[in-house]
Amino acid sequence: MHFYRNKKLIASIDDLFTFYFEQNEYQYNDKLLFLVDLVQFYRPVNPKGGNHISIKSLLEYLISSPEKSNALKLYLSEVLHQRKFTRMLSDTGILRDSDFIYEVKKRIIAKLLPFQPEKDTLEFVLNQVFFKSTDPIWIARIPFEELQQLFQIIELETIYTSVKEKSVLAEVMNAMGIISQRMSGRAMEIDVIKMVPEYDDLESPFVAFENELHAIHKKIKSSDNHFVVSDDMNYKQLMIFHKQCEEYVDKAFNNSSKFGISLKVNQSLLRIRQQLHRVKVLISSLVVNKETDKKNNTILLVLRLIKYNCYKNNIRQLINESTQLISYEITQHTAKTGEHYITESKSEYFSMLKAAVGGGFIVGLLCIFKLLLSKIDTSAFGHAFYYSLNYSLGFIAIYLMGYTLATKQPAMTASTLINVLESGMKKQSKNENKHSSFAQLFARLFRSQFIAFVGNVFMAFPVSLAGIWLIDYFLDYNIAFEKSAKLLNDLSPVTSSAIFHAAIAGVFLFLSGIISGNVSNKNKHNQVYYRIKEHPVLKQNLGIVKTNAIAKWFENNWAGVVSNGWFGVFLGSTASLGIFLGLNLDIRHITFASGNFALGLYGADFFVDYWIIFWGIIGIGVIGFVNFMVSFSLSLGLAFRSRNIPLAELSLLFSATWAYFKKRPIAFFFPVKDK
Repeated sequence: MHFYRNKKLIASIDDLFTFYFEQNEYQYNDKLLFLVDLVQFYRPVNPKGGNHISIKSLLEYLISSPEKSNALKLYLSEVLHQRKFTRMLSDTGILRDSDFIYEVKKRIIAKLLPFQPEKDTLEFVLNQVFFKSTDPIWIARIPFEELQQLFQIIELETIYTSVKEKSVLAEVMNAMGIISQRMSGRAMEIDVIKMVPEYDDLESPFVAFENELHAIHKKIKSSDNHFVVSDDMNYKQLMIFHKQCEEYVDKAFNNSSKFGISLKVNQSLLRIRQQLHRVKVLISSLVVNKETDKKNNTILLVLRLIKYNCYKNNIRQLINESTQLISYEITQHTAKTGEHYITESKSEYFSMLKAAVGGGFIVGLLCIFKLLLSKIDTSAFGHAFYYSLNYSLGFIAIYLMGYTLATKQPAMTASTLINVLESGMKKQSKNENKHSSFAQLFARLFRSQFIAFVGNVFMAFPVSLAGIWLIDYFLDYNIAFEKSAKLLNDLSPVTSSAIFHAAIAGVFLFLSGIISGNVSNKNKHNQVYYRIKEHPVLKQNLGIVKTNAIAKWFENNWAGVVSNGWFGVFLGSTASLGIFLGLNLDIRHITFASGNFALGLYGADFFVDYWIIFWGIIGIGVIGFVNFMVSFSLSLGLAFRSRNIPLAELSLLFSATWAYFKKRPIAFFFPVKDK
C-alpha cells in the first residue's frame, strides 16, 4: 500500500523509515504519526476480507537494518513510556450504567465525536493509531509467529520486569482491583439480590473473589518473579471463586423465568458478566508456566488493548446483548399464550371457528360505530381519540369474551413454533429432519388462522350489512352514502395503498404481542399479582377468596387487556397521525375490510361495477395475507433472535414446510390425523 505524507510518496517500508528517522520528521511533528503511517501501510483496503495479512516485509527490513531496528525500539520506548491504561482495562467496552437508553445515546455520540482522553494515556495513543473499528479484524489475521519475531527483533521488555507504580503490570493489577470492587458492589444491590434468593444465607462469592485477588496481588508484588504459576494454591482458589461468581450471575438470569426481569436489572447483571469475563482474561496475564509465556502474554495484552479500544462504542453488540434476555422473556409469554391459538383436533378447529364468528360479530358492530363516529365534527385528534376508544373497547371485549381476532394469532404463535424448533434441535440427531415438527405445527397454525379468517370475515360482513340496514330502516338514513366510494376503493390492491396499509396493521399486530409479553414480564418481576393477593385492605374488605380471584384475574388477563387496548389506539390514531405528518398513513385489517365492504356496497345501493366487487373481494384476501405475513415474520424474527438461533435456519424451515405442504396440502386447511 502507498500513500503521501507532506507531499512525500510512501511506497515502501524503507520510504517510511527514511522519511521519519533519517529526516527526523517525527521529532518536529506529532510523534505518533510514524505509528499512524506504519499501521496505515499494512491496513488492508477490505479489512473484513479473508486475505492473509503479513508483516514479513517489516521483519526483513529490521533484520537487514539493525540501526533502524534500534531506532524503532527507542521510538517505542519514548512514545509508550509510563502510559496510563488502568481505566481503559477496567472501563472500555464494559457497560458503565444500568440505564440502557443512556448507554446507547452515549455510544452514538462517541461514534460521531469520539471521546479523546488525556495525552499521557495509552488510550489516546490507540485512539490516534487504531481509529477504525475494523482494525482488530485484520490484526487478528497476522500470524502470531510474526508478532513473536517482531517482539524479539526490537527487544521489547515483557510486562514482568517491574511492579512499580505506572509499570505495565501495576496498571493491569490496579484494573483488576477496580473491577472486583465494582462487581462486589453491584452484586449487593437489592434488585440483583432479589434475583438469586438461593444465596440469601450464603457468603457472597464476589467478596471472597475480591479477597483472594488481593492476596495474589500482594504475593506478586512481594516476590522477585512478579507472576504466579497455574499450580499456585491462591490462583486455583481464585478461579474457584470466579466460577462461583459466574454461577451466581447465570442463576440470576435463569431465575428471570420465575421472577421476570427489568431492563435495569438485566443491564446490571450483564455488566457483572462483562466484568467477570474481563477480569478472567486479565488473570491469565499473571500466570507464567514457562519462559515463553512472558513474551506471549505481553503480545496478547497488546492485542486485547487494541480490541477493547476499537469495540468500546459498538452499538449493535450493546443492543443485542441488552435485549436478548428481555425479548426471550417476552416471547416466552407469547409462546404460552400462542398455544391457545393453534388447533389440533376437529373439536378445537370448530371451537376456533365459533370464537372467530364471535369476534367477527363484534368487529361488524365496530365498523358501524366507526362510520358513525366519522360524522362527528371534530379535529383530527378528536377523531383519533374516538376511533381509538372504539377499537380498544371492541378488542378488549373480544379478548375477555373468549372470542378471536384472526390476525392476533401470528404474533402470539411464532414463539410457540420456535419453541418446537428449539426443542427439536436439542433432542433430535443430525441425521433426522429437525424441522419436521416445525412444519407440522406450522400447518396447524395455518389452518387455525384460515378458519379464524373464515369466521371473522363471513360474520363481519352480514353483521355490518344488517346493522346499516336497520339504521336505514328505522331512521331512513343511509350512513354510508357519502363514503361508499372511498370504502370500496380502499379495499382495492390496485387503485389504493391497501397493501402498504395492511403492512402497517401487521406491524401493530406484532407490537401488540410485544406489549403483552412485556407487561406480563414486568408484572412478574414487580410481583404485582402477589401484592394484590396479599393486599391487607382488599383482604379486610373483600375477603381472602375474592381478593385471590382478583389477583388471579389480573394474572390471567391484564397483559391481554393492555395489549388489546394499545392495539386499538394504534389502529385508531394512524390515519390522524398521517394527516398531521402529511403522509399516506392508514391501516387495513382483514376483518374490518369485510365489514367496510358491506357498508360500501349498501352505501352505493349495490349499484357498483363488477370490477369493484371483484377487486374488493381480492383485496380482502390480500389484506389478510399481508396482515398475517408481516406480523408473523416480525414475531418469528424476534423469536429467532431471543433464542440465538441463526437466520440460516429459515431456508431449512421453508423447505421442510413446503415439503410437508406438497405431501399433505389438506392439513394446511382442515384438521387431519397425523400419521
